[in-house]
Amino acid sequence: MNENYSQLAALKALTKGSFKALLKSPSSVFFSIAFPLLFIVAFGVMSDSGVKVSFAFDQKSDTSNAIYQALKNVPIVKIVDYSDTAILNEKFKKGNIAAIINIQKKIKPVNTNETNNSRSTQAGYEATEQLVINYKTSIASGNDKEIGKQVLISVINELNKNIYPKNQTIASIQEPPPVEGRPYRYLDFFLPGMLGFSMLSAGIFGTAFIFFNLRQTLVLKRFFATPVKRIYIIIAEGSSRLILQIIASAIIILVGYFAFDFTLVNGFTTFLNMMFLTIFGLIIFLGMGFVISSIAKSEALIPPLANMITMPQLLLSGVFLSTSNFPDWLQPICNALPLTQLNNALRDVAFQGKSLLEVWQPILILSIWGILVYALAVKVFRWE
Repeated sequence: MNENYSQLAALKALTKGSFKALLKSPSSVFFSIAFPLLFIVAFGVMSDSGVKVSFAFDQKSDTSNAIYQALKNVPIVKIVDYSDTAILNEKFKKGNIAAIINIQKKIKPVNTNETNNSRSTQAGYEATEQLVINYKTSIASGNDKEIGKQVLISVINELNKNIYPKNQTIASIQEPPPVEGRPYRYLDFFLPGMLGFSMLSAGIFGTAFIFFNLRQTLVLKRFFATPVKRIYIIIAEGSSRLILQIIASAIIILVGYFAFDFTLVNGFTTFLNMMFLTIFGLIIFLGMGFVISSIAKSEALIPPLANMITMPQLLLSGVFLSTSNFPDWLQPICNALPLTQLNNALRDVAFQGKSLLEVWQPILILSIWGILVYALAVKVFRWE
């Protein structure tokens, strides 16, 4: 071998050639940039639309009263129930819940000048008993808290007509100062999820097909006749896809931020942290692509093998809706998936402004996945 041969120069040339080939492939550009971007634009446009007002009730609230039952029957009202207080408070501060309601009974003084008949009710309440409603809101709730309040007032007024005589009311509303928070729109949830899934798809499908084709067309065999080391061939192909996905990720985040007000709490610092996470995730998913390209006996087997990895994660990793919606028995499986951890880390960094050190747990789980995947890739990878 020529001692003056530069492996780094060869790596640079291979990476450049592979990247140019990717840019000339319409499918690579479309699925890396255009496809996820179409989803971001669509959900960005729809993210402010809503047809329901969500209420949560305090665990100590009385739910045996007529107000609670009436609210359940209002078409635009959705009553959510979270047994986990931490999850409830997190969603409340994000503005996903219009208000947390606490209804308590309060005894009123009896007016002895009125007869018992005039003070009877049709809902099991004594006229000496009044409900006090604590209507707790968050600044992040935006207009929902005002819409919710009007709905609550309408329910009270309607019940007053049917239950109490004139000049009496079934309940009074108390409003403590709103809790600080930022509005959490669906785009703030969806964009990181779509970004993570884009990395998964690009890493698995792109790598699996390219290395299988390089073997089938004997390109890898021709490379062996050159002084370039084999490891540099893998690094070059992986780097070209890494560069394309870095560009794609940057475009997706920036379009979301400038066009649809996607939340980047700490601005450029948050952007850089998200880019680091996407690159880290992509490197792990590239390893999965190496494994599939090696175990597939024919090109026709690549899509089903790749879908066996990507589809469960698309459905169970919180791309379109939160994993908290799944049954409890399914939660450990959801949380064990690498895409779930990547999506959680991206969302925590983007909306909550956490640093990379603060999302160490998802990064640790992703690292474990990376070690396992590349250990398997080294064992099964074939050059011919």
